[in-house]
Amino acid sequence: MTNEGEKEFPKSFNRLIKESDKPVLVDFFATWCKPCNAVSPTIKKLAKEYKGRILTIKIDIDVKRHVQSRYHVISVPTIMLFWKGEELLRISGAQSYEHYKEQIELHLPKE
Repeated sequence: MTNEGEKEFPKSFNRLIKESDKPVLVDFFATWCKPCNAVSPTIKKLAKEYKGRILTIKIDIDVKRHVQSRYHVISVPTIMLFWKGEELLRISGAQSYEHYKEQIELHLPKE
């Protein structure tokens, strides 16, 4: 897994969320999910805004069912924030940009 050709990341999701030098924002989605499609531009905007501070990735639950199961993602979209392997934030359902941003700011580790 690479981030825009910048750095090589672990191939395992678990290793990535434990070893990343930045918090990891995960967008659990499905291609058939209309709310996921509606939220996608918001997540892209957040990824751009937090570039360098947060690593943002997308997990298709139909492709990575084992990840979905391990983290008990029962509905999509679900947005989770991890730091050093710990879940800091979970938001299920489509929300506004302002809500996601507020929650990320509240849960981001202090530098």
